[in-house]
Amino acid sequence: MEKQTINYETMLRVAKAISHSKDPEEVALMTVESIKTALDIKGCSLFLFNRKTNELELATSFGLSENYINKGPVSALRSIAQSLEDGPVAIYDIMDDPRIQYPQEAQKEGISSILSVPIVFGGKLMGAVRVYTSEPWEFTLDDVNFVQALAQIAGGAINMARYVKGLKSSIEVLKTMRDVQTRRSSVSPL
Repeated sequence: MEKQTINYETMLRVAKAISHSKDPEEVALMTVESIKTALDIKGCSLFLFNRKTNELELATSFGLSENYINKGPVSALRSIAQSLEDGPVAIYDIMDDPRIQYPQEAQKEGISSILSVPIVFGGKLMGAVRVYTSEPWEFTLDDVNFVQALAQIAGGAINMARYVKGLKSSIEVLKTMRDVQTRRSSVSPL
C-alpha cells in the first residue's frame, strides 16, 4: 500500500506543479524527475516525436549520463517502435531484445530493463516516456499505469504550454506592430 500511496501523492504533486507551469521544458523535467523518484529507478527520459525525421528527440532526462544521452539519433521506426503504435512496452532484458536500438550503450550505462510509454494528445503521437532500471525489473500494471498517467498529463501540459508560448509571441509581434504604427502616425508629414 505504501508504494501506491507514494504514486498517488506524486501524481497529485506533479499535476499541480504542471498546471502552474507555462514552460514546456519545465513540464518535461518535472515529469521525468517525478517518475524516477517515485519508482526509485536508474533514470527516465521524455522524447518528442519529430514527424519530418521519424526520430524521437530528447526533450529531457534525469538520472542518465551525458554519454548515454548523446549516443546517437533515436529512430521511432527502430527503437521500441511497437510502443508508439500499440501502447506501453516493457523490456525485461535489454541485451536479449531486438527492439533495443543501442543495446551496447544501454549495457554500458548499466541499464537492465526499459519501459516505453507513448505520449498521445488529441489522438496524435507526441513522443514517449522511457523508464530505465539498473536491475532486471518486471514492470507491474501499477508501474505502467502510473507512468502512462504522468505521460498523458505531461503531453497535455506540454501542448498547452506550447500554445501559451505561441500566443505570447503573437502578442509581442502585435504590440511591436502597434508601436511602429503609433510612431509613424505621430511623426508629422513634411
